[in-house]
Amino acid sequence: MSSCDAKGRYAPVVIDIHPHVISLDTQKYPRAPVGGTASDWSQARPVSHEQMLIEMDRAGIAKSVLVQASTCYGHDNSYVADAVAAAPHRFTGVFSADLREPNAPQKLTYWITRHLTGLRLFTTGSTMPGQADWLDDPGTFPAWQVAQELGLPVCLQMTAAGIPQLINVLTRFLGLKVILDHLARPVQEDGPPYNAANSLWRLASFPNVYLKVTERNFIGATKGNATPESFFGRLVGEFGPHRIAWGSNFPASDRPLSGLISLAQDTLAFLPARQRQWIFADTAQSLYPALAA
Repeated sequence: MSSCDAKGRYAPVVIDIHPHVISLDTQKYPRAPVGGTASDWSQARPVSHEQMLIEMDRAGIAKSVLVQASTCYGHDNSYVADAVAAAPHRFTGVFSADLREPNAPQKLTYWITRHLTGLRLFTTGSTMPGQADWLDDPGTFPAWQVAQELGLPVCLQMTAAGIPQLINVLTRFLGLKVILDHLARPVQEDGPPYNAANSLWRLASFPNVYLKVTERNFIGATKGNATPESFFGRLVGEFGPHRIAWGSNFPASDRPLSGLISLAQDTLAFLPARQRQWIFADTAQSLYPALAA
């Protein structure tokens, strides 16, 4: 997937699979953060879907997968659904749910009828430190089953501490597609061969595990003994570029969207062009076919 710029030069199309939108209308879309505490960024720099389109145009981003801002709206995905409906040619969306609720399978089906095409599970974050322990709770199995049957990719906001539980889920639901937000926050500073991230490398043998690379991973690859070439070289070698996709985490990350894409492109510039095309567009379209329409 590519295009040409105004001077006819090759210009790869970029898709962002991890921005967040927050409405300024708190009456229509009341705040109800998961865990009861709103994130600082959602209060300090909210970005509406209208502004997101402006920022995308400035940054040269063709389409985005809007991810539910769990630390603002919890599991009420109304604003993400309305944003996708307002600009379906530019957006698709990922909704949030609590798989432990008895009616979780019905909720998954409902949000799909609102044209959302992915699920996000929030098990850690700035407002909920640590790692939740319910990923492989048997009470969640009916919802996991529905996600598998519907081909719903599941984003996991988690840490490496949750990977053993994730493996239990993956071995039970062999057709399930999961995407690790921020690579599940691996340790990178130790440098090659990155033994501190062994739990991440272990997941490479599961073909339905995909990776979302974000600002924190690019910065992590420059700290301690890490280098972008050694870390991302191994990442691509272990998982393949077709299982890796870029996400901005804008505006949770405080860089401008244009700065976030520049950071990603500069860091991965050493990779062959075809591999970068997978990471910045093609993997996103394989996970979210609505983006290819």
